[in-house]
Amino acid sequence: MIRSAVDRRRRRRKAALLVVLAMLVAAFGTTAFAASLPTGTATTARLAVHSAKADAADASLPCDIYAAGGTPCVTAHSTTRALLASYNGPLYQIQRSSDHSYRDIGVLSAGGYADGASQVSFCSGTSCTITKIYDQTTKHNDLPISWGGYWKGPGPNGADVGADAMALPVTAGGHQVFGVKVKPGVGYRIDHANGVATGSQPEGIYMVTSSDYTNQWCCFDYGSGENSHTDTGNATMNAIYWGNACWFGGCTGSGPWVEADLENGMYHTNTGSNKDPGNTGVHYPFVSAWLKNNGTSNFTLKYGNGAGGGLTTTFSGPLPNGYSPMKLDSSVLLGTGGDNSVSGSGEFFEGAMTAGYPSDATENAVQAAITAAGYGTAGGTKTGALRAVGAGRCLEATGSSTTAGTQTQIRDCTGAANQTWSQTNARELTVYSGSSRLCLDASGQGTSPGTKVITWSCNGQSNQQWNVNADGTVTSAQSGLCLDVTGAATANGTPVQLWTCNGQSNQRWSLN
Repeated sequence: MIRSAVDRRRRRRKAALLVVLAMLVAAFGTTAFAASLPTGTATTARLAVHSAKADAADASLPCDIYAAGGTPCVTAHSTTRALLASYNGPLYQIQRSSDHSYRDIGVLSAGGYADGASQVSFCSGTSCTITKIYDQTTKHNDLPISWGGYWKGPGPNGADVGADAMALPVTAGGHQVFGVKVKPGVGYRIDHANGVATGSQPEGIYMVTSSDYTNQWCCFDYGSGENSHTDTGNATMNAIYWGNACWFGGCTGSGPWVEADLENGMYHTNTGSNKDPGNTGVHYPFVSAWLKNNGTSNFTLKYGNGAGGGLTTTFSGPLPNGYSPMKLDSSVLLGTGGDNSVSGSGEFFEGAMTAGYPSDATENAVQAAITAAGYGTAGGTKTGALRAVGAGRCLEATGSSTTAGTQTQIRDCTGAANQTWSQTNARELTVYSGSSRLCLDASGQGTSPGTKVITWSCNGQSNQQWNVNADGTVTSAQSGLCLDVTGAATANGTPVQLWTCNGQSNQRWSLN
């Protein structure tokens, strides 16, 4: 028995060391980390790092990293994957409308991805609702549908409603999984949550969301709120708000942004609105959003591309006047404001809250773990407007023409049929249906910059195949060129072409 206890302690110490090594590798790379050590230890370090990468691959999920950094998760919510290497339980619960039966959707293996096929099978021929999102930590802070609050939801007796389980198909690590599409009225919440920050205790939060589906209303939040579901005053919330809200007016840009909902205001900075010309909005299909608050003097906001790269800090500084110290309550919410404001919209894939104030190094390592998850857009029947991010207008078949060869252009979004595009399993982008169905087409199979993008009868050729990429670009499978609003113009009627990919906003698109 004594030896067994010693072995367990050794295994725990080894696991912690491996996670720390994985964090250092994520931050600096194997060569740089080893080179930073004293002469004579570099070879040993490289061997240790190599071993760490092999042995700790399953111990480098977000909440393992937070724990190794001394700020353990007290919530871990996701419908796409496990957030702890050891987790092998249910991720979320769904209910189908045909017979009102329930099913828990779990992971394919411990520390793995959601079993999306189980949901597809269960919901075949009917509709399904996400009724609960399970907490993967030992705190068991599961999120059921909220009972409502000061602002009433659309459900029975003013309750909120659950999200359509099939509304947000994506991929993670090559597996079909489903996110939570929060439309106005959707909300999840647990009151008197176990182990979360209260009063002026420090707290860190992250979530993975998307720029594809947002609005300017209150409030698509994830984080801490009031147990009463009413506004109990400044500093009683600490939640990530994601959207286009400019609560205090005079913002630079139109969003969406990562903001801090601290109650009675969504804060870009300690003085309110965003004035940074370098932060006019964040546009990625998968966005990591971050907030940490030490409870007495400082809060920090960050974002990252969920498909790759590091974190950008948009604000780190004093709490707003009247918000120090914080006065947190112990409710945890997703999709609504503290008083159950239910007008926000957004997409949620995963998120966690911590006990304590995470270090930048820990958050950098968690960001690396997010990008390693391999989020991607799903093929199939995703349908909606194809929005030009830079112009804020929609791609359309000009003049509602159903004639093959019509030049495409951008125009104010109307939701009309000539602006409704479907991404198919064959990588086509189609407009209209039935006998009028046409495909987005690189004119004349052109492969040079400046090639017109038109509509044409669908024929399965490579000039009608498109990659909708995680960085927001849409590229021709034939040429690799980007779908481009000509001359970076923003006016109605601007034609669309192929052009060399350059990272500019006139080559960023969202399909929703």
